[in-house]
Amino acid sequence: MNAKKNILIILLLIMAVDAGARLTGDDFFAEYNRANESFRRANESSGDPQEAQKLYEKAILSYEKIINEGRIQNSKLYYNLANSYLLSNNIAKAILNYRRAEKLDPSDANIQKNLAFARSRRIDKVKLQTEKRVLHTLFFWHYDFSIKTRFIISSVSFAIVALCLTAMLWFGRFAWGKVITTIITIMLICCFSSVLIETIQSSKNIPGVIIAEEVIARQGDSDNYPQSFKDPLHAGTEFELIESRTGWLHIRLADNSDAWIPNTSADLI
Repeated sequence: MNAKKNILIILLLIMAVDAGARLTGDDFFAEYNRANESFRRANESSGDPQEAQKLYEKAILSYEKIINEGRIQNSKLYYNLANSYLLSNNIAKAILNYRRAEKLDPSDANIQKNLAFARSRRIDKVKLQTEKRVLHTLFFWHYDFSIKTRFIISSVSFAIVALCLTAMLWFGRFAWGKVITTIITIMLICCFSSVLIETIQSSKNIPGVIIAEEVIARQGDSDNYPQSFKDPLHAGTEFELIESRTGWLHIRLADNSDAWIPNTSADLI
């Protein structure tokens, strides 16, 4: 990470502190520098895996102290934390924090790349439901473009449509003007609808990640219920939360199957 990025992240950390934070600005500098130094030294300790593991754990503690005690929500900080977990072979916590970073900055290519790599190393290979795969293909802009990109496209499309309509009012209708206006209007409707749908869904859907090494998923909120699947679910498996009850989470996997797991076996994004 270069000096400019370090300065920018530290400034963002300080700006993000609220009135109730327990870390001062100087504390942020010190803790952030300790985390980065531990991470750098861990990367240089490839010949001593035990020492590298200890240093990654020190980096993790420092990053999490900034997040928890400083109450920070910053994509770069979550990204650094996720990298520390990934290199210490904690795939579940790596995916969890890449997802948190992605939520704050979905357009960051490094987050997407490292998240994809972490997902490739988990045990459970839950296939996306067929209907969802079709939707991903048909409505590719909704799934492949970040919400920021779609919002920009919507804004630019609206401006172009407005200019075209104004031009046709002043200079009369012409064939190519109708074609351009129609195409851009379709783009506007598609992207704006996509932004609206995702905004509504994000307020309702709560994603999560299983962090326990393995957990038996059940058909109800008690150990007395039979297993939902032949095999247990493993660390790194992602889900959407359906509901929560005392001590239990009702979850839905990517293939649309659902089950109950103890709430201590997972973290929500």
